[in-house]
This record gives sequence, C-alpha cells and structure tokens, in this order.
Amino acid sequence: MKKYTPQQKVLEKYADVLVNFALGKGKGIKKGDIVRVVCPETARSLYIEIIKAITKAGGHYLPAYLLDDSGRYNIAKDFYRMATEDQLKFFPKKYMRGLINEIDHQIYIIAKNNPNSLKGTDPKKIMTTQSSYKPFMDWRNEKENRGKFTWTIALYGTEGMAKEATMSEKDYWKEIINACFLDTKDPVKKWRSVSREIEKIKDKLTKLKIEKVHLVGKSLDLWVKIGEKRKWEAGGGANIPSFEIFTSPDWRGTEGWIKFNQPLYAFGNIVKDICLEFKEGKVIKATAKSGQKILREMIKTKNADKLGEFSLTDKRFSKIKKFMATTLYDENIGGDFGNTHVALGSSYHECYEADPSKCKKSDWEKLGFNNSAVHQDMISTTDRTVTAYLKNGKKKVIYKDGRFTI
Repeated sequence: MKKYTPQQKVLEKYADVLVNFALGKGKGIKKGDIVRVVCPETARSLYIEIIKAITKAGGHYLPAYLLDDSGRYNIAKDFYRMATEDQLKFFPKKYMRGLINEIDHQIYIIAKNNPNSLKGTDPKKIMTTQSSYKPFMDWRNEKENRGKFTWTIALYGTEGMAKEATMSEKDYWKEIINACFLDTKDPVKKWRSVSREIEKIKDKLTKLKIEKVHLVGKSLDLWVKIGEKRKWEAGGGANIPSFEIFTSPDWRGTEGWIKFNQPLYAFGNIVKDICLEFKEGKVIKATAKSGQKILREMIKTKNADKLGEFSLTDKRFSKIKKFMATTLYDENIGGDFGNTHVALGSSYHECYEADPSKCKKSDWEKLGFNNSAVHQDMISTTDRTVTAYLKNGKKKVIYKDGRFTI
C-alpha cells in the first residue's frame, strides 16, 4: 500500500502555524531567532516546510533529525537492551548547556511508526535515562521563566498511529487537518481568534481567586488545591492543537481518586484503564489493566507521585472528536463532555501570578509547585461537574456538561 502524504498546501499551512503562531507564545518568531527542530525521518515532508518557513521569517534553524524506530531497526529498544548503568545515566552536560544557551525556540514533531516500540523493555532503565536528563529540562525552564525561550509540539500522522486509533492514515490526517484549522484560508488568523476566546475564560478563572476545586462524577471524586499566587493559563501556541485551560496546583492539597478512560502512551508503552488514589498530596495507589509496571516505575521517580498540572478542555472550542492515540490530541479532545486531564510530575512555572524568574528553588517548594524529571498527562473524557471553592468563602460551579459555566 502506498504511503499517504498530505497535500503540499496542507504542509505549508502547518509549518506556517508552527513557526508564525505557535512559537513566541502566539506571536511567531522574529528575524534572527534560532529554532531547534526535532523531527523523525517519517515526517520529512513537514520538516522541509518548517525549515522553509523559518528561513522565510528570517530565522535560523538547528536540525535534530531522528531515525525512526520501525521494522528491523529499533535504536531506542536496542540501546536499553545493551546499555550499561553508566550509559543509561550519561548526560552530555556541556553540549546540552550550550544548546540551551544557543536556541530561542524549539519545535518537536511527534511521528511514531510504532506507539508500542519499547514494549517489554525494563521500565527502570527507561526512567533512569529520563531522570538523567532533568538538568536539561531545568535549564530550559529557567530560560523560559526569563521570557527567552518558547516551544511547541505538533503531530505528523503515521500508519502505525492511525492503526492504533483504528483509522486509515488518510482519515487520521483528516482529523489533524480539522483540529489544526489547516482546512481554512488562513490558519494562523483562525488560531489567534480562537486563542483570544479561550484566554477570556482563563482570565476569568484567575480573577475568581479559587482556593480549591472538587471534581465529581462516576469516574472520579477528587479535590485539588489550587494554591497561593496561581494563575490559569491556556495553550498560546505551546502545543498545536491546544484548547485546554490549566494551572499548576499546590500538590499538597490533592485528595481522592480518579479513573482515566483514555489510554496513556508514554515511554514507548501503552497503559490502559489507570486509576489513581491520592492522600495528602501523594499517589498512594496506582493500578492499570495493562502497562501497570511502567506506570508504577514512573511514579517511583522522584516527585512523580504528585500533581504538576490540572486542566479542563471546553468542548465548544475543540474540534477534536475522535480518539487519536497520542496525548497531544487526546488531552484536548472535545466530544460530549470535554475532558479533564492531570499530570503527575513537574509543574509549570508560567502558572505563577508574578515574575517566575524572581523565584528561587525554595520559593517554588514553599508554594507547592512540584519539581520532577517527569511530566506525564493522564486523560478522562467522562462526565464530571467541577465546583470551585473561592477564597472569599463562596463556592461556584465552574464546569459542567463539558463546558465552562463562568
């Protein structure tokens, strides 16, 4: 069967959105900016258009062109099979430090030929390597806190991902095109319009001064403490597509339980039917019908047993209606009830209401912002009602039937 490739005009529009909207927090890049482009070889056609768009905008690109893990070649799995402990922990400090110093932006393209490429790999080895690269994420976050770095993640459909979502590759791409407004005359203009509407809601949430929220439904009974000096944020280009409104809560105030009806695709494995139980801010019980071993090993990673993000998606904005077998899309699904997703692990400093560059490590700890080598989203699309308990003593339903009510 001949491999499906999107039309040239679609790829050009896609690259335009990523370079001239998604980066720069919705403003695009500036002349002279340096953009690192991380892209698997499967997405070569989109990679080429991204390079062209960066050049047209007056920027410079640094390539990170990755080999696919497919068929007879599975570099990542071979590495974990053969690597010594020293190799698993290796971190090229000087190189990565220099890379962060050099770049202004990063575009990361997801294009997996095999979503389950690391099945059977020792999860301890995967998490050892994940943890070794934490300094890179810390440096990146610090630069982002200073307003000197932005990033975005996007999806290039593959036959393997389409198969996982029980679609043809062509139909899978139809969902990408629809979700990213690539079927409109000017997708960048459309994204800016949608973003303005979403930002109105996130600003209202911040002004409510919420102390905590209570999520109730058949698949959850969860309390999340929002915490002091928090604000709500929206995608603003970080992730294409992104319709979510999120904050990084005070992890110490998480209580209750939640089931996730959407599969988790992480670390080359698939985890299904996750249920988490929290007490005094920490996961005290984690189960899954499949992939439980990788789930529990991830949670063992330092501070990966605490919340770093709480998010809601309003079904009125999202054009994503189908399961796409990738977190990027599934955490933004609209459908009948929108979605709730939470992330275990690292917090987003952008959810601090003041200047994050002024905060020290001890400040983040006092505020209950979590710090971890992991940031893993988990998604529920079941019906739920979210009630906010405000700092003035009042309470208010802020989300019901898949939409915000404020």
